[in-house]
Formats: sequence, structure tokens, C-alpha cells
Amino acid sequence: MELSNLLLGFSVALAPTNLLFAFLGVLLGTVIGALPGIGPSAGVAVLLPVTFGMSPVSAMIMLAGIYYGAMYGGTITSVLINTPGESASVMTTLDGFQMALKGRAGAALGMAAIGSFIAGTVSVVLLMVAAPPLADLAVTFGPPEYFALMVLGLTTLASLTGGSMLKGLL
Repeated sequence: MELSNLLLGFSVALAPTNLLFAFLGVLLGTVIGALPGIGPSAGVAVLLPVTFGMSPVSAMIMLAGIYYGAMYGGTITSVLINTPGESASVMTTLDGFQMALKGRAGAALGMAAIGSFIAGTVSVVLLMVAAPPLADLAVTFGPPEYFALMVLGLTTLASLTGGSMLKGLL
């Protein structure tokens, strides 16, 4: 991994205008995520026309902010009214809503925000480390490897159906 490209990416992302668009994206995304039934994908699709007049880098940063904000925004309704704003927040209803009933809604939302930040940061770092070797490996795949990968996927799916694997394959 070349550090010069990573440093260039940080310098572009940390430009004041891009930070402003990231903040606006997260703010809009949090509002969208708090609306039950409208998830991150729908939020990005609805707000895509807003980015047409922007530079491509700023638009991508804003759309990423909308997506990540919406992922967290689903937690707000999960904790406060026991209705997940999107599917990834379903498990938050179990503990978060119980904490809200006991008067600790702020603590539940804070823990969810910190957990989201840590998980997002760790996953981005792992993606930066793992993506180049995986891309090099994927380039070497030929027809036999693709076939083996498809068989592995179908077999795994069939085994998850429960009961007989033969019924799962059919």
C-alpha cells in the first residue's frame, strides 16, 4: 500500500468544504434514518439530485455521510419508541428501549453512537488493509475458481436452510 495515495486522500477529505459536506450529509442522514421505513439506500437515492451541481469528490463524501448518518439514525427510533428506523437497528430495540424506559435513553443513544463510530472506523481500516491483496487474488480467478466459488456459495446457502441439505439444494 502506498502511503502517498493515502495521505492524498486524507488531504482531499479534510478540506474545509468537504468536511462541511460530510457534516451536512451525516445530519441529513440522521434525520432520514430516524424515519421508520426510509433506510440508508432510499435516503441516498432521494438526496442524489442534490449532489448534481457539486464536484464529484464532495458529492461522494456527502452521499457517504448520508448513508452513515442514516445507519445511525435508525437507532434513535429504536431506542425511543421501540421501532427500528432501519433493519440494522432491530437488535438495538432489545436493550436500548429497556434503557429508555428506565430513564437512560441518553446513555443508550450515546453508547450506540460510540459503538457505531468504533465499528465504522475499524471496518474502514480493515478494508484499507485487506482490499489490495483481495483484489490481486480476484484478478487471478479463472472459470474453475468462479465455478468452485459458486458451488461453495450454493452449498453454504443450502446448509443454512436447516433440515436436509438435499432439500436445500433443490
